[in-house]
Amino acid sequence: MYGGEHAHREVLLIESTAALRKRRYHRQKLHLVLSALRHAERDLGDRATLMRTDDYTDALERFDRPVLVFQPTSFAAERFVNRLHEQGLVADVLPTPMFALPRADFETWAGNRTRFRMEDFYRDQRRRFDVLMQGADPVGNRWNYDEENREPPPKKQDRLDVPAPYRPREDDIDEQVRRDLDAMDLDTVGVDGPRLFAVTPAEAQRALKRFIDHRLPTFGRYEDAMMGDDWAMSHSLLSVPLNLGVLHPLDAVHAAEQAYRRDGAPLAAVEGFIRQILGWREYMWHLYWHFGPGYTRNNVLAATTPLPDWWRDLDSDAVTAECLRHALMGVRDRGWTHHIQRLMVLGNHALQRGYHPAELTEWFATAYVDGFRWVMPTNVVGMSQHADGGRLATKPYAAGGAYINKMSDHCGDCAYDPKKRVGEDACPFTAGYWAFVDRHRDRLARNNRTRRAVSSMERLNDLSAVLEQEAARKDF
Repeated sequence: MYGGEHAHREVLLIESTAALRKRRYHRQKLHLVLSALRHAERDLGDRATLMRTDDYTDALERFDRPVLVFQPTSFAAERFVNRLHEQGLVADVLPTPMFALPRADFETWAGNRTRFRMEDFYRDQRRRFDVLMQGADPVGNRWNYDEENREPPPKKQDRLDVPAPYRPREDDIDEQVRRDLDAMDLDTVGVDGPRLFAVTPAEAQRALKRFIDHRLPTFGRYEDAMMGDDWAMSHSLLSVPLNLGVLHPLDAVHAAEQAYRRDGAPLAAVEGFIRQILGWREYMWHLYWHFGPGYTRNNVLAATTPLPDWWRDLDSDAVTAECLRHALMGVRDRGWTHHIQRLMVLGNHALQRGYHPAELTEWFATAYVDGFRWVMPTNVVGMSQHADGGRLATKPYAAGGAYINKMSDHCGDCAYDPKKRVGEDACPFTAGYWAFVDRHRDRLARNNRTRRAVSSMERLNDLSAVLEQEAARKDF
């Protein structure tokens, strides 16, 4: 998205070494950001000025005039831009082009709400942008096809029978980025690897077309499934170009809708994909701003366990549970896993073990190549860890090994048995689930959606053994 109404403007691009060193990022995340900046310089030609400097202020002071900037993507960045504005280095702040709905319009929608439902927001988004609508009604007379998008992985095969995702071709810019990162000797996590994600508008359009033409039809059915030998399955892999600002969300939404209306793509798959972008992604962006900078301090479940070293270092070899091992491998090798591995494996494990939600939020924002400061607080604190007490999600997303066994092919080769909660081969997710329910039994008993779990736990005849075992557990 180098063009649009600002296609005539000069563009200042800044590479800040201080920003690269500020946190312990995934190596491939840094590669993607630098590659995107340098490809933008090449694509923009004479319109672009790329400055390499220690920090942003130094670059702006050396630039010969004030600049316009788009709305920043974090509270810290917004405070920084406001200071630059006061110093006369920033002339004005423009609305971000990375989202469909302006922030002011969301605040009007939010009004005085204290409880938020994504479904309400999503339906208003569909109406506002006239997506998958027939007049005032949704296409197919249903807003949501989530129930049709929960199939387990197909049996007796290791991979989905779909064409591979778009794979960008690395070029001389990527080679130089890799050399520069090696020379910087930064403290990073994960391994270096081939660039897997689009970083330019042209690449993003090719990645979108590849997904729409060849992978969208099977996306919905298996979007919640996990397969050990198929890391991408039918997912779009568009979160990186979307979050880098080189693909507009409405471009992706309209391409999917056209695939349904023109080419007969399955409505459930199209609706599920559109819900992820026009619904969930937009919702997370706006709630980040609406909930305020103190949101990450929420910790109603009093989760204080520090992240273990094997988690921070992405040491999947230290993990026995196949589902957890594969999820950590995905982060180590690619800086990416799909949403169910994030929520129902990594997030579920962290919830059961009481990892500190603020530490976990930081980890997701730095270890994932599509993780940025705006996207993770609501996803982690609210959705995954229920640390806001239900302001965003109505129940904690805790589950035992039975869910993972149903929705993945991991358990058959695992040393742990998802049906067992006591013993050397007891599944840490199954046993950990009951330990979690016991720890928060009073809160869960007051919630209509979780009170049955408390009743089921109270009928277990080996609960004491489970709790003793999990209190002492060191290995997963």
